[in-house]
Amino acid sequence: MSNVEKNVILAPYTTYKVGGSAKYFISIKSKQDLLLVYDWLSENDEDFFILGGGSNVLVSDAGVDGLVIRMENTKVEIEDDLMSCQAGLSLADAFRKAKVKNLSGLAWSFGIPQATIGGAVRGNAGAFGESMADIVAEVEVFNLKNGQFKIFTNKDCRFDYRESIFKKDKKYLIWSVKLKMKRVPAADLEIASSQSLQYRTEHHPKLPSAGSVFKNLEVDYIKKVNYNLAEKLRQDGVIKHDRLGSGYFIDLLGLKGKTIGGAKISLEHANFIVNTGKAKASDIQELIAFVKKQILLQFKLELEEEIQYLGFKNI
Repeated sequence: MSNVEKNVILAPYTTYKVGGSAKYFISIKSKQDLLLVYDWLSENDEDFFILGGGSNVLVSDAGVDGLVIRMENTKVEIEDDLMSCQAGLSLADAFRKAKVKNLSGLAWSFGIPQATIGGAVRGNAGAFGESMADIVAEVEVFNLKNGQFKIFTNKDCRFDYRESIFKKDKKYLIWSVKLKMKRVPAADLEIASSQSLQYRTEHHPKLPSAGSVFKNLEVDYIKKVNYNLAEKLRQDGVIKHDRLGSGYFIDLLGLKGKTIGGAKISLEHANFIVNTGKAKASDIQELIAFVKKQILLQFKLELEEEIQYLGFKNI
């Protein structure tokens, strides 16, 4: 297949701006492209990996041994309160399109850099108590193992906190998504989006990052493994919902500003690890492992990564 490239550096395609090369790389813009990918994979004994906007991924310094499929399909259509978005469309563009029609459901995403609709559905992205699971009506997927397209309902997607079937079963590539939105007054949408942007401007770092590194912790889990800690948090008024941000515990240990190589725990938000300019993927991975070890030693809590590893061995 002539449009498959070799040895493409992946760092520019990620928000961390680190990582090695893909052995093979292809950009997808049409369904015909996907059918060609299926034929290529059938003829070549290579693994495959899907890349959206690169905003929630860490690519190994050694690169990726296989075919990296980057989604660049970006069409969007709106009919009444239903918005159909192709997977490569950015969340920012999707929100802007919806805002013109006074459609609510994506205001929470305003200000997130580079994220795509496909990636947001795959990881059930969300903020401020909302998530993609709230608005997804159906998802059209391409099965890279049998070359067939299929429609998934919201229930079929098996959404959970920062999870979906698409993270668990990598053969499913998201082609497009239908979002069920709500029409609201323009002023309400403006306020919601402005609050979202203001929060990220004030609390998120400006240096390259991949957003929140760790998933937030369920309060029931904290109670189960460290009841005394959970009680103290309750008495301190920290626990207000069913989850508590992992950044709270990282900050509690005074780890903001901790560095390994060119990687640093953000001073603005403890659940962000930033690239100070010369970081390697290994620096970031080592800092992630360090944080997990410290939280386990001090609080008996196991942190789980929200970001995805690409090309790493034994992780």
